[in-house]
Amino acid sequence: MKTRAFLTLTLATLTMALLPQSATAGEFPKGSPKFLTSYRKVLSEQKETGKPAILIFSATWCGPCQDMKKNVYPSPDVTPFHDKFIWAYLDADDSQNKKAKEKYAVQGIPHIEFLDTTGESMGQQIGSSSPRDFAKKLEAMLAKATPASPEKK
Repeated sequence: MKTRAFLTLTLATLTMALLPQSATAGEFPKGSPKFLTSYRKVLSEQKETGKPAILIFSATWCGPCQDMKKNVYPSPDVTPFHDKFIWAYLDADDSQNKKAKEKYAVQGIPHIEFLDTTGESMGQQIGSSSPRDFAKKLEAMLAKATPASPEKK
């Protein structure tokens, strides 16, 4: 009986060690924007910088989320927008993000919320997209977040 329990425990340990591990919310591919992982920190940084923000609600188990993390955010199409926004990658399964999830009515992921310079929502994207389409969305959100200055006469 002890041998069987030992073998079961050993097999379980080896299985867990050999299975591919999902990346945590804090691990990002090279070339990614500087991601914050705290909603409060985003709001604080917005007050300091006056930049619009992007809240990305995601999870390690979400295939489309992981695809965007690896292929969209660090892509050459999106790179020009890295310094134009404050970026946040928020784990939808983390209880620390519960209030933010409720505030933005996150039901499905990836859920990307775009905030203007005052922290108010300008729009959202639910689901994944290609790097090119996401860059177009960022361009539109940036234009919406930064009103044109009046022309000089």
